[in-house]
Amino acid sequence: MTNDEGRPLTITDVAQFAPAPVTTAGEPGNIGIAGMPTNFVAAAAVHTRAGTLFDRPISVRFTPVRFRFAFGDGTAATSNTGGRSWAALGQAQFTPTPTSHSYRDRGTYSAHVTVHYTAEVDIGGGWFPIDGELSIDGPARQIRVYEAETALVARTCAEQPGAPGC
Repeated sequence: MTNDEGRPLTITDVAQFAPAPVTTAGEPGNIGIAGMPTNFVAAAAVHTRAGTLFDRPISVRFTPVRFRFAFGDGTAATSNTGGRSWAALGQAQFTPTPTSHSYRDRGTYSAHVTVHYTAEVDIGGGWFPIDGELSIDGPARQIRVYEAETALVARTCAEQPGAPGC
């Protein structure tokens, strides 16, 4: 299929069918502790829409292929998945994941994710790929990072249930 100018379709031609922006979530509860991992998850899936393009019926399928997490402290990381929750990974909170980030200082940070999609179109004869990628920036999510202090104790709470902090 070609566009109105006679050239092959591009990602720009099908951008009007794009998925909605994805909001990232920081675990736990969009808060973090300085020096410990905050886990980020962005849920994006294959997205198919039908419509009309250049007066012809068309279906467009977008597939997420890359996620760029911007953590709001000047750092970013790229992953081929949107991450998974600690519960889904079978991990305890504040343990590292492929999409986690440790903030150095307390404060409030505006984190967001940019999802990169490839596209395929079907005009009635099957799916064929479109060159390029479509990048969609998600809205900012405020992540509040706190400081925590620990104290060494002589016994565990199981050993001495009446001890301070137990």
